[in-house]
Amino acid sequence: MKQKARNPHGLPTKVCPSCEREFTWRKKWEKNWDNVVYCSKKCRK
Repeated sequence: MKQKARNPHGLPTKVCPSCEREFTWRKKWEKNWDNVVYCSKKCRK
């Protein structure tokens, strides 16, 4: 059973299509959050 990601501040989340984990909004993705699909570079490959 998969654990849910910690999100104490109520930030937006998405599910990575590669690893199927939930990931949370980051400051560096602020300007292009709508275009972010993968949680990491490793999952993008």
